[in-house]
Amino acid sequence: MEEALAALPDPVFVLTESGRYAAIFGGPDRAHYHDGACLVNFSLYDVLPQERADWFLAEIRATLAAGCLRIVEYELAAAEVEGVDGDGPAAPIRFEGRVQPLRSPVNGERAVLWLASNITTRHEMEQQLRRLSETDELTGFPNRRRLMAALNEALAQYDTHNSRIALLLMDIDHFKTINDRYGHPAGDAVICAISSACGARIKRRDLFARLGGEEFATVLYDITAGQALIVAERLRKTVADVLFEPKPGESPRITVSIGVSVVGPNRRRTHDLLSQADAALYIAKQGGRNRVVLAEDYD
Repeated sequence: MEEALAALPDPVFVLTESGRYAAIFGGPDRAHYHDGACLVNFSLYDVLPQERADWFLAEIRATLAAGCLRIVEYELAAAEVEGVDGDGPAAPIRFEGRVQPLRSPVNGERAVLWLASNITTRHEMEQQLRRLSETDELTGFPNRRRLMAALNEALAQYDTHNSRIALLLMDIDHFKTINDRYGHPAGDAVICAISSACGARIKRRDLFARLGGEEFATVLYDITAGQALIVAERLRKTVADVLFEPKPGESPRITVSIGVSVVGPNRRRTHDLLSQADAALYIAKQGGRNRVVLAEDYD
């Protein structure tokens, strides 16, 4: 039985309610796991930083309270575990923990069986797929999916006293004329040039995205309505300075119209923010293009 347990491909930990390692089995492949045998009879607090030990103990107790299998994901590096040698993966490992209460006490305590599976490769692939799904193929900037996720997350955490968020919707003026006169490759070049120029003009925390076609959006954090207008004007002028020479001797001027909407007590939903910014953009277009308009009633 001991030989069979030792041959289990993934390591299995028996952890008590107080956070003590009662037994460890399996995980013999050093390409995927470290040897954790040295941890037996030690407490989580003997071998892990306190914050990490607190997390593991909370998960153990939550599983015991639930009385059923629980699945958790976490990352852990050998350098974080006192006593574990370097014979194993050098980089942090992404684990899926399957935590099951044991029916019988272990050393006089309630305990759990914790199966730890290395899912690093799967996790990296999932992250890569997520990045691809949230990236505009033409420009390499975030796409509509990423923008909506960012807005939803920001508005979910909105605090009327501390949060200041603005949305800029930008549309290239007379873009159809560019495509019709110079062809779609030239139109794509304009989109890429505008994306690069505008993306370089915003703060790292802010988000510049291509919504599709000739439409772009920018989410600005920690900003007032007045400051958002300044940023929008800066982006408008940045685009006007982009040099576009589709044919020798021809350098048509590229401009954009921008609608600005600011989050406030009466504008706290993603739909409201987008709708108001879009309405402001429409006014900018109707008013002659190449201009910035702020949505009203943002206080």
